[in-house]
Amino acid sequence: MKWLFTVTVACWFTALSLADEPEFIWKGHTETVTCLSFSKDGALLASGSKDGTVRIWEVTTGKTRFVFDGHKDMATAAVFSPDGKMIATASHDPTIRLWDAASGKEIGQLKGHEKDVRGLAFAPDGKCLASASADHKLKLWNIAERTVIATVAESDDALNCVLFSPDGKTLAFAGWDKTVRLLDVASRKVRALLVGHTAFVRDLAFLPDGKQLLSSGRDGTIRIWEPETARAVAVLKGHDEVVRCLALTKDGKQVISASREGVLILWDLVARRPISKLDEGKLGFVAIALSPDERLLATGGINGQIRFIRMANLLK
Repeated sequence: MKWLFTVTVACWFTALSLADEPEFIWKGHTETVTCLSFSKDGALLASGSKDGTVRIWEVTTGKTRFVFDGHKDMATAAVFSPDGKMIATASHDPTIRLWDAASGKEIGQLKGHEKDVRGLAFAPDGKCLASASADHKLKLWNIAERTVIATVAESDDALNCVLFSPDGKTLAFAGWDKTVRLLDVASRKVRALLVGHTAFVRDLAFLPDGKQLLSSGRDGTIRIWEPETARAVAVLKGHDEVVRCLALTKDGKQVISASREGVLILWDLVARRPISKLDEGKLGFVAIALSPDERLLATGGINGQIRFIRMANLLK
């Protein structure tokens, strides 16, 4: 028998405040920071904003290396290719643009979506890019040829996020219809529909072994699924508003969730309970990214700034 566990934040976490801790703040964007992504080696951080730009920052110096200003509307996603040589960005304009990470030059565009592109994900081998759009469609792109491999139109509503499993065989995507779909990449067929959220789904995270998938959304919950069986195994509750983003540790034992109302929670996924909670309502966390060495958590909010939180402080 499978059991579904529901965990609600109670009084066993540690309450934190940024006011008493040293912090790093990067300024450059003029509007809300919408997305954050570290390069695999941790040397660079990409940030997208409602101001329409994507900035590439040098992590060790905090200096802006490049500013990508090719999009004509707000930037919604910025992801590094697995080899770190390319950066893909998405926008409401609604194009996908490809950039050379070494020179900062635009090297291609992927056009085909009819409405804003909201999510991007590279396949583990870097040969394929998946995109999720408000036009209800998921597209798979051949990066080398800059062509569409497949278009999946299974959803009845806008899509927000997309993510490959670690082995690249499954593609999870979700959005406003409250469900998570699992696509078999080889056959390009949806093999499972995960139902449980009561409002739109905003972010996804696969555990390193691919045996569990996390989803978060407008209902304030984080749901843990078994992709193999398409069953929900746990529900984590601790946010009052949309959980916009998730950041998973490499060992898959902890996840950080952040919400628009400015609440950040570090969860123990083994015990399925919160470890610590940070409430900075004025910041309104919109994007987070964990550095590859797991020492720093980059956060972006409505004030257009990127603020770093030391993971050691969250683990106190």
